[in-house]
Amino acid sequence: TKLATMKILRAELVTSASIAGPREGLVRDDVPQFAFVGRSNVGKSSLLNALVRQKIARTSAAAGKTRQANVFRVTADGGGHGPGSWSVYLVDLPGYGYARGGKTSEGELASVANAYFATLLDRRPSSAGPGPRPGAIFLLVDARHPDLASDIEAYKALSGTVPLHIVATKVDKLSRSERARNVAAFERTFGQTPLAVSTTNGEGLDEIWRLIARTARG
Repeated sequence: TKLATMKILRAELVTSASIAGPREGLVRDDVPQFAFVGRSNVGKSSLLNALVRQKIARTSAAAGKTRQANVFRVTADGGGHGPGSWSVYLVDLPGYGYARGGKTSEGELASVANAYFATLLDRRPSSAGPGPRPGAIFLLVDARHPDLASDIEAYKALSGTVPLHIVATKVDKLSRSERARNVAAFERTFGQTPLAVSTTNGEGLDEIWRLIARTARG
């Protein structure tokens, strides 16, 4: 799948939901949703900005900045199966493992992510519209830190729901030998080779778009 001709036509925030009532709090239509989840400060917002080639998600050096489910609608042209426009939702979820405000705040952020996935998997129509269309989950892990207990717990919780892809961020910060060693560790832990990504040099961005386009345009 060649993505050189793919153009981002539009990328916009459509909702930011704390999801107190999840069935009504999120977008519910037939456009596929791709969720980005991972530890705080793993680089979810930076990855979303790099994917759409503009700053749509707020980033911060401080962990725990994303505190709601931020849903972005992206419309593209081309990129697999020839020309033609198509749309997806990219969902930036609060990070786990850290939150300002201690355990209480951390629990609140976890409930946002849990409510989102409960809504995503609930295909029943409601007053808010038809059931949402799951696309895939991208579980982001820091390439420098394999085998973190919080990442393993997230993987176990999300496995078996919708297609789940491991994305190893910040690979540009590793030497060649460190990268080979850590990728092997991730493979042993998750049973799949992680997608190696760097928002600094753009590595891996096309591969993520290939996965998205294959589902959205398949």
